[in-house]
Amino acid sequence: MLRLQARFRASARTRVISTALPVSAESERLVRKNLPAPFAVRAIYLKHVRHLSYPTPLTSCAIIRGQAERFPVPKELYAMKVLFIGGTGIISAACTRLAIERGIDLYLLNRGSRETGVPGAHHLQADIKNQAETARALSGHTFDAVVNFIAFTPEDVERDIALFQNRTRQYLFISSASVYQKPSTHYLITESTPLANPLWKYSRDKIACEERLMRAYREEGFPFTTVRPSLTYGETIIPLAVGTWNRPWTIVDRMRRGGKVIIPGDGSSLWTITHNTDFAKGLVGLLGHQQAIGHAFHITSDEVLTWDQIYQAVADAAGAELRPVHIASDFLVACFPEMEGGLLGDKSVSVVFDNTKIKRFVPDFVATVPFAQGIRRSLAYLKSDPARQQVDEDSNRRWDAVIEAYEAGREQAVQRLRTA
Repeated sequence: MLRLQARFRASARTRVISTALPVSAESERLVRKNLPAPFAVRAIYLKHVRHLSYPTPLTSCAIIRGQAERFPVPKELYAMKVLFIGGTGIISAACTRLAIERGIDLYLLNRGSRETGVPGAHHLQADIKNQAETARALSGHTFDAVVNFIAFTPEDVERDIALFQNRTRQYLFISSASVYQKPSTHYLITESTPLANPLWKYSRDKIACEERLMRAYREEGFPFTTVRPSLTYGETIIPLAVGTWNRPWTIVDRMRRGGKVIIPGDGSSLWTITHNTDFAKGLVGLLGHQQAIGHAFHITSDEVLTWDQIYQAVADAAGAELRPVHIASDFLVACFPEMEGGLLGDKSVSVVFDNTKIKRFVPDFVATVPFAQGIRRSLAYLKSDPARQQVDEDSNRRWDAVIEAYEAGREQAVQRLRTA
C-alpha cells in the first residue's frame, strides 16, 4: 500500500490532496489521466504506509482557500489490482464476489468457456495451460496479488513461476487440506501437521506443488502464499461423502423417494464442511498481505459434525426421512476403486482444523454459515430451476447394487455365525 499526495495548480489557486490510499504502481499515470479538469498535476509523491488488510473506497478532499470540496477518487488509484485465474468455480466465484464488494480492482483470466460477464471485474481471455497465449494476455499488466484456483501439478506452478516472477507482489496457490498426513496421528490439524498422503495422487501432486513453490521462494524470492481449503461447498453442491458432484440433485431425489443412502464407516467420524462465502473471507483477507508471504493457511469452518449429522441435515432440508446404510470405507473402495483417494485419503478420516493462524493474520475472519443453514440455501437454489434437478441414474444403480450386496453379505454372515 502507498500514500498518495498530489498538488494541483489552477491559475492563482492551489489545491492539495493528501490522503492515505492503497494504490498500484500505475498511480502516477492514473492521477494525471483522471484528475478533474482543469487541474494539472504539479507534483506527485508516493511513499509507503502501513499495510491494510483490504482497501476501502475513499474520497479525497480538495482544499481551496480553507473550504473543502469532495470528488470521487478513481478506483484504480486506491484499489489493489488482483488477478484470479479461474474465478467462476465453487470456491473462486464466492471470492470473486467478495473481492469486488471490497473494492478490489479484479481481473479474471479464463478460457471464456463459462459465463464471464462478471459485473465489476475485467476479463482476460486465455488458456492458462498455453503459456505464450497467457503471456500475451498479461502484457502490460502487473498485479498486487495473483490467485490460481486451477493449478494442480508441479508443471502448473512451474509455468506460473515463469509467468508471474516480477509481475506480482504475491502469488496465492490454492492447495488442499487433503495434503495433511494420512493416516492421521492426531485428530487436530494445524498448518504444521506433516504433509503426506499415499492414498490420493491429487493430494501428492498438491504437495509437490507446495514444495516447488517453497524452493522458488527460498532460491529466487518468489512471493507465494499457500491456501488449503477442505471440503467447501456453495449453492450448486450437496457435499456428501458418497454422492454425485456433477448432478447433486441425485442424492436429494433419492432421499425424497425413500431410498437408502450410503454413509461410510459407522457415521461417527468427524468432518468439517465450509461454505464458500466463509472461505472467501479468509482468502480475500490474505490478498496483498505482505506478512503472509512464504506461509501456508487452511481456511475452514470451526463447526465439526459427524457424517451422520451431515446426512441428517441434508435429509431435513429435503423434507425427507434419512434411511442410512453404514458401510465400511474399505468395502466401498473394494467395490469402487476410484473412491480410494477421496474416501480413504480424505473423508473417512476424522479431522478437526485449528484456524488460529488464519484468524491471527486476518483478524476479521470468522465462519458464520452453519451447515444446516448453508445446505438449505443449496436446496433452495436447486429447487428453483428444474434444469438443476438432473438425476444420475448410473450412480443410483451402482449404489443400489453395493447396498444389496452388503446387506446380503451381512445376512449370510449372521446366519453362518448363528449356526456355527
